[in-house]
Amino acid sequence: MPDKVLDDISHRRYNPLNGSWLLVSPHRTKRPWQGQQEAPSKTKLPSYDPKCYLCPGNQRAQGDSNPQYQNAFAFVNDYSAVKEEQQEYKPEIKEDDVASLLLQAQPATGRCYVLTFSSKHDTTLADMSAKEILPVIQTWSRIYASHLSPSHPLKAEAAHVLETIPANADGEVDPPKKQLRYMQIFENKGAAMGCSNPHPHCQIWTTSTLPEEPGKEMAQMTKYKAEHGRHLLQDYAKLEAEKGERVVWQNDAFLVVCPWWAVWPFEVLVIAKRHVRALIDLTDDERLQFAEAIQEVTRRYDNLFETNFPYSSGLHQAPLDCTEEEAEASWFHMHFYPPLLRSATVRKFLVGYEMLGEPQRDITPEQAAARLRDCGGELYRKSLE
Repeated sequence: MPDKVLDDISHRRYNPLNGSWLLVSPHRTKRPWQGQQEAPSKTKLPSYDPKCYLCPGNQRAQGDSNPQYQNAFAFVNDYSAVKEEQQEYKPEIKEDDVASLLLQAQPATGRCYVLTFSSKHDTTLADMSAKEILPVIQTWSRIYASHLSPSHPLKAEAAHVLETIPANADGEVDPPKKQLRYMQIFENKGAAMGCSNPHPHCQIWTTSTLPEEPGKEMAQMTKYKAEHGRHLLQDYAKLEAEKGERVVWQNDAFLVVCPWWAVWPFEVLVIAKRHVRALIDLTDDERLQFAEAIQEVTRRYDNLFETNFPYSSGLHQAPLDCTEEEAEASWFHMHFYPPLLRSATVRKFLVGYEMLGEPQRDITPEQAAARLRDCGGELYRKSLE
């Protein structure tokens, strides 16, 4: 158990995964709340919405029509954040020029996809079984495999995935013309996280550059491996499994924890127990176990405050184009960042000190993990049907 004094005093915790610190203030959970409160949504969605851009058979914003798909359906985002083709930008770099030093920019190209989880407009990952989530993970794996660099250290694993995981006509997308550096798979669930469409879906952004967050993690994991000869998340998963106080759930392949350095109140990290560098390293059984982990997290979130719990989640894995060192330093994991704090109506905001100083949290990760452990069992809304 951590020092009990940390339950009562303000202190800082280190995040070895990105090299940052955060402030923990557990005594603040006793303060009365007079801030913003939001009424929980009472809207019951239909299983099919004729006005939804993502429902089967419907027309999307740019005029294309969706097929009559059943589960995972992928397409190029009609409003992509990055494009494959654009005007070239080659800034002139002048030595000892202040403008060249301080006003830096670089072009970024790529392709963005949307991937539905289900044909049902009113479902979420929390409503789906592990077997129903599995096709989503299989589609993620095939898309990742099809976008790998021909010289990638995992090209043999990619070929195996493309040969053994059945192709889904609605989940297939052609790789871009130019090799891209990184693939970020993420889900924004709920209006509180900026989700513009309630139909169950995620996004996949492939970019010519390595984004900031996975870049920080890559640097930290590479440094740790060079200094200690072991993997950072391998040591961390083993440590958390031994201590137990921040473990929410686990199976043979994955550990679910509220990390020591969590910023968000009920933040969760899903970590592969063995060295999995990317989705394509997973065995058939591990893919199902990963689906179970996702289902456990999302169901417990909904049960915690008996609401459709909002969050942003995403996978971190080896880049699409990388060196042997980068591939070997990578350790597959998934982040869940949820904003709810005290109830379905009270959210955590990163403002003030957090924007100008460093992140801060009240409830400790140990307290959060204990509450999530107690939220297992049947999804709460099934008893309301």
